[in-house]
Amino acid sequence: MKKYSIISATFLIMVFTSCNSIGGNKSESASADIKEGVVNQMSTETFKKLVYNYQKNPNNWVYEGNQPCVIDFYADWCRPCKMVSPIMEELAKEYKGKVVFYRINTDQERELSQTFNISSIPAILYVPKSGKPQMSVGLASKEDYIQQIKTLLLQTTAIK
Repeated sequence: MKKYSIISATFLIMVFTSCNSIGGNKSESASADIKEGVVNQMSTETFKKLVYNYQKNPNNWVYEGNQPCVIDFYADWCRPCKMVSPIMEELAKEYKGKVVFYRINTDQERELSQTFNISSIPAILYVPKSGKPQMSVGLASKEDYIQQIKTLLLQTTAIK
């Protein structure tokens, strides 16, 4: 009997500790997973919570984030995408605390790819805190990405 009580108590503790976030604010838990200074992998669901919920606001861009962001649409098989990836990692470190960096696998997140008409990759979406986002397609230099970040997201002029 004592053995069953211990097993039952252990089971209840596991249930309560593993389910303590049920019913909580999903946006908070999603944003808690976002790390500054790195490129964060993003799914369609986290995109809708942290960037833009296109189902809730189909005709009006409403940015859900607190900081401007850069989103790299890529695929694992894409050679230019593999060249962009380390550049984005460097930029994430350089702009830590100012710009959030995400990446979206277009093969896994087809709904997002279709929503943004992604037909060529890499595609980089620059999302300011206010105003409309802008997309660039194709491989560019690190300096070109810096120029876009400074002018589109931080409203400063890049020094060359």
